Amino acid sequence: MPAPAEVPAAQETLLRKMYAVFSTDERDAFIPHCLAPDVDWPNVADGVRLHGHEAVRAYWAAQFAAAHPLVRLEGLRLDEDGRHVVATVRPGLRDEAGEHWAEEPVEHVYRFDADGLVSRMDVRRP
Repeated sequence: MPAPAEVPAAQETLLRKMYAVFSTDERDAFIPHCLAPDVDWPNVADGVRLHGHEAVRAYWAAQFAAAHPLVRLEGLRLDEDGRHVVATVRPGLRDEAGEHWAEEPVEHVYRFDADGLVSRMDVRRP
């Protein structure tokens, strides 16, 4: 049985940086460096899909206006077909009482375009 393929270095670097800046003031400036212009992104709360930088930027702004979301990256791997990167993450929230983390992780599944930017993200339970 062959060894499982590793996440390509460029994709790993991009995703690690994306998670590192998500909960900071750098997130808006980083959007064009990580997301394809026509990115397809989930709005999990409303059960709809968002398209493009401005829609994702507005979604993130609304999340941060309501609370301070956190996402801790716990691992990266390729999915079963080797075409998508799966990030195991622990969602959380920061408020005046501190940080609160979900008991169970979720998976963010990423597709990339020819330029190496995220073209689609899906959320699923492991």
